[in-house]
Amino acid sequence: MQKTIFYHDTDCGGVVYYGNYLKFFEEARTIYMAEKGYPVPALIQQGKFFVVARQEVEYKFPVRYADQITIDTKVLEVSDIKIVFENTITNQNGRLCTKGKTTLVCVDKNGVPTSMGTNVKTAMGL
Repeated sequence: MQKTIFYHDTDCGGVVYYGNYLKFFEEARTIYMAEKGYPVPALIQQGKFFVVARQEVEYKFPVRYADQITIDTKVLEVSDIKIVFENTITNQNGRLCTKGKTTLVCVDKNGVPTSMGTNVKTAMGL
């Protein structure tokens, strides 16, 4: 996923505000899942909700206002109820800026962990 950094993404020093990386990861995961055939609205209609159970972020190099970044997404692990994603953000020069690892757990409408189903698991699988 390609993204341009706008002023509203940054802090007063013109560097991306640290919390915004989580939004970037979320956007990239949402696109990834949709490209695999499972857009979020379709999963919700099936009664499947993915919630963040764990988040890790490594800030390697600052991303600044007007930078062009690439956010790559891949699946590291998948089980019946969880998916572990890795995101990497590189700048327009190809420099690694940020790495993130997100664990999502599939829950039902009551927040109880539930199977994501074989089709979803297979589509997200390695």
